[in-house]
Amino acid sequence: MSMRATTPDRLKGPTADPADQNAAEPAAQLRLSGVTRKFDDVIAVDRIDLDVRPGEIFALLGPSGCGKSTSLRMVAGLEKIDEGSIAMRGNTLADAGQGTFLPSEKRNIAMVFQSYAIWPHMTVAQNVGFPLRMRRVKRAERRRRVEEILEITGLGAMADRPATLLSGGQQQRVALARALVYTPDLLLLDEPLSNLDAKLRTQMRREIRRLNQELGITMLFVTHDQDEALSLADRLAVMNKGKIEQVGRPTELYEHPKTPFVRDFLGRLVVVEGVVTGDTGKGRILLDTGALRVGEIVGADVPAGLGEGDRVGVHLRPEDVDIKAAGVAGPAPNQVAGRVLSSVYLGDSFEYVLDIAGSNVLLSAPRRVVHQPGDEVVVEVDPQRAMVWPL
Repeated sequence: MSMRATTPDRLKGPTADPADQNAAEPAAQLRLSGVTRKFDDVIAVDRIDLDVRPGEIFALLGPSGCGKSTSLRMVAGLEKIDEGSIAMRGNTLADAGQGTFLPSEKRNIAMVFQSYAIWPHMTVAQNVGFPLRMRRVKRAERRRRVEEILEITGLGAMADRPATLLSGGQQQRVALARALVYTPDLLLLDEPLSNLDAKLRTQMRREIRRLNQELGITMLFVTHDQDEALSLADRLAVMNKGKIEQVGRPTELYEHPKTPFVRDFLGRLVVVEGVVTGDTGKGRILLDTGALRVGEIVGADVPAGLGEGDRVGVHLRPEDVDIKAAGVAGPAPNQVAGRVLSSVYLGDSFEYVLDIAGSNVLLSAPRRVVHQPGDEVVVEVDPQRAMVWPL
């Protein structure tokens, strides 16, 4: 049987058309319903609901201690659940109410650990073939499948190499090959790239995406690395204190966060306070420090419930603003006045610390435009990119 499979139709994060959101979604490959896990008096995972679609790469993202690794271990069968249920392809893996718990070895789920868990006394081929050996796959079939997955993962020339001679990136490939060799229904990855340097992390992201597309395998991984989750996942869930704050495509969570935690956790922000004037909706926001006006935002989306006189915070992504020299007449609409405190040359850009409304703000700018400490500048804002939140 060939390892290659037709990649199922699914919604891709970067290429999905918003209109597709109304289309019928495929049945969940993995479903968590009201899942809870407690350790004494500590609730590590608190009644989470989650659907992972067939063939997608799904990420659980959050800070240390948020419950993401515990969630992964419950799916793998390495932790029992205290409440709720877990099902895969419609089959129950665990149900606390009914007392059902399918052992991990019977779930047809593969897991790649943070440490890779490569056996040093085995060759690459022996490491990869070990799961098949435990499943009593015949030797000829075992050899064929090992050779095939080694070619797919780019390890064909290393089959007889001792595992102790492998680099970190090669060990990661071996761990992936070993997990994929028996065609699991679900691949779990626990902080899969945290032990690699920056260059290898980028390479392995591409490799994991290629394997997902080539084999059509569903992947669920946990990470605290925002770049990893945003660049690799089709969809992700941001977790905080055992709960899921928001689920969606990377662009959706980054550009349209639904909670303050998601807003602040993903990426950096420039925040300027102001007061709403005029009508709600596409309103005007005067930016000030309480005594000094520093600018005005015109045309930003003002959320329902906020109106004339309400104080708000205007949250801006650093990449959505431009730094320009200040004009004599002061800031124009959708400009914020500031002063350069310091600058650092980074080769492809300058990194500036600006004083905006009494707060220090870190921004980057192209190297073609240079500002000196002490310069008066304006930060030009795209109002459609501004996120307005109540204070």
